[in-house]
Amino acid sequence: MEFIYDRFLPHLRELKKDNRRYVICGDWNIAHKKIDLKNWRSNQKNSGFLPEERAWLDILYDDLGYIDSFREINQEEFQYTWWSNRGQAWLNNTGWRLDYHVVSSNMAGTATSCEIYKEERFSDHSPLIIDYQL
Repeated sequence: MEFIYDRFLPHLRELKKDNRRYVICGDWNIAHKKIDLKNWRSNQKNSGFLPEERAWLDILYDDLGYIDSFREINQEEFQYTWWSNRGQAWLNNTGWRLDYHVVSSNMAGTATSCEIYKEERFSDHSPLIIDYQL
């Protein structure tokens, strides 16, 4: 069975060849590490935290050299960008970090600050804001 993100890897490999700087932002629908979701134990068999999904991000970061800008400068727990609309997930901060700024390796160290904007609620996701010094 093909993992849909595998179709994206050849494109990401090609981007590395031109030596331009890339910031790829959006909802990747994968929580990479245990720190990236509140209830990781009970979600290990759920889409968004499946072993093959997390392994794909390992390939993206470890093998291709892309960088998770947020985690480059923020290693704190309980930093989420998505909360279920069920129960009191938003109020209890029972969330997942599914939204990313993935940057090319030539942008290492350029992220200067980051914020998950939660002062207003627009949807079940909150905007991830990262400033870069280029």
